[in-house]
Amino acid sequence: MYIWDVYKKIRNKMFEFQQYLGFIVAMTVITMAFWLLIFLIGFACYWATGGAMELLKEKKAKKQQLEESQM
Repeated sequence: MYIWDVYKKIRNKMFEFQQYLGFIVAMTVITMAFWLLIFLIGFACYWATGGAMELLKEKKAKKQQLEESQM
């Protein structure tokens, strides 16, 4: 009888399979969201830097063209 009581206590403390699957699904979604966020942050920085450099090039070219036309 003692072994059966120990088994019941252990069984009550363990996760059920549905809870385990729910935990795995939640961790998968959270992990994918984390890596997507990291990717988007990197991409946004790359996009902003490229846009700023292109804007500076355009301003410089426009300024040079204006100086050449005034000469």
